[in-house]
Amino acid sequence: MPMLAADRFTAGYAPREPVLRDVSFTIRTGERVALLGANGSGKTTLLLAVVGVLLPASGEMRVGGATVGAENLAAVRQKAGLLLQNPDDQLFMPTVAEDVAFGPRNYRLPEDEIARRVAATLARLNIAPLSGRITGKLSGGEKRLVELAGVLVLSPEILLLDEPATFLDPRSRRNLIEILLTLPQTLLMATHDFALAQAVCERALVLKDGQVFADDKIEKILGDAAGLRAAGL
Repeated sequence: MPMLAADRFTAGYAPREPVLRDVSFTIRTGERVALLGANGSGKTTLLLAVVGVLLPASGEMRVGGATVGAENLAAVRQKAGLLLQNPDDQLFMPTVAEDVAFGPRNYRLPEDEIARRVAATLARLNIAPLSGRITGKLSGGEKRLVELAGVLVLSPEILLLDEPATFLDPRSRRNLIEILLTLPQTLLMATHDFALAQAVCERALVLKDGQVFADDKIEKILGDAAGLRAAGL
């Protein structure tokens, strides 16, 4: 069973014209796929659609076998974890530990299980010393890792990353790459950073004007200069 599959999926922001039109693709369990495209091509819209922020106008999206729809949102969101482009849009609790604990607490997990998950996730990302820090006073790299911790603590099956290297200095960017390469989850990463995409992903899905323009091994996509120009990249 594919981890993520779209079949002629169409969605957008009413009352405007759909942003995504007849999008079809399949991502296997364990794959790491870069989502490429010019600004306005539909990358962020696609990530939002996977977690049901936008529901289909037509066609179908399936996450781990669950169809994305109003009746299945809880099941879908337990399978898919979304990392927003700007950490300040995702971090809102006073301290790091409280922010990472928010998701498990929202699912009404026992407090001892929440504490165990938070400690294990912070340790996994090598940010345990940040536990008591105020989220608003963290550096850009620290915020990105805390944001990632808040997603990983729920043990999603697929990670959806929207420009994860934004705001990162070179050292923090290298650290992020090393972490992403160790994670077992299926990965769909929207990015303009070709070097990041090539370092982390083995495949690329290219969007143009809300449709799939190309889908191939990342080396082939990035080696096709004419194709990149045609896609606005």
